[in-house]
Amino acid sequence: MAIIDDIKRKYRQGTMLMRIIYINIGVFVLLHLVALVGILFNVAVDDAVSWVQLPSDLTRLLHSPWTIVTYMFAHYDLLHILFNMLWLYWMGRIFLEYFTPKRLSALYLLGGLGGAALYLLAMNLLPHFAGGNSFLIGASASVIAIVVGIAVWAPDYKIGLLFIGEVSLKWVAIITVGIDLLSIDTGNAGGHIAHLGGAAVGAIYATALRHGTDITRPVNASLDWLASLFSRRDRGVGAPVGGKSFDPHQGAVDNEPTEAQIDAILDKIKRSGYTSLTDRERDMLFRASRNK
Repeated sequence: MAIIDDIKRKYRQGTMLMRIIYINIGVFVLLHLVALVGILFNVAVDDAVSWVQLPSDLTRLLHSPWTIVTYMFAHYDLLHILFNMLWLYWMGRIFLEYFTPKRLSALYLLGGLGGAALYLLAMNLLPHFAGGNSFLIGASASVIAIVVGIAVWAPDYKIGLLFIGEVSLKWVAIITVGIDLLSIDTGNAGGHIAHLGGAAVGAIYATALRHGTDITRPVNASLDWLASLFSRRDRGVGAPVGGKSFDPHQGAVDNEPTEAQIDAILDKIKRSGYTSLTDRERDMLFRASRNK
């Protein structure tokens, strides 16, 4: 269908930030479509949300371990996804002024995992929550990891807020974390605890990076490995031809990009951004990073 093809094309051409937003929106729409089908046709459809939200009960979690990842891409409430995606887009663009799209996606995942870890620990170890049966859903922990990460890295970066004026990122992060701390005694205690887990990951990321350690590197290495598997299968890369790998869509490309080629690509990214690269340049950059 033309609409589906158009969505696929926009997804492929979009930045990493927009791809994450597209995934969240897609899951939101899918959950509501499944619920709508059940209502209109009186079909006994299991609650679709239960398949993607993270349960606090460890026994349930053992039966749905994938929810540790799916919960951070899922929303059911309209205002929930609207606020999270606007927050992600706004702060994500600032994050990308300092870091690469790959670090953004990796920190998004790590922030979500950090939020899930703190949520599960609190729900199962703290006496106040003992015996409870709650669920976690939404990208808030992942988004706050990005917010705090860029705030710790560039604390004096100024942003304009309506009715307030210019505010430093450090105050945005401090107020955000403070609100979550003061809101734990409200009805959404688990959610606020997860937010704090994401915030901790963001702070660790920026602090560790200042000391020369990139905690997103293992995540990106795993994602690169997965991407290489899918890209080889989708592009149908054949056997080497004359010392080069043959790609039927691009012709022959060098196995080992030279240092000068990589420097030229990095300079192009600085001038025009990652999205300005051609498919061949992106492939060369990917192979260079993989070899490194």
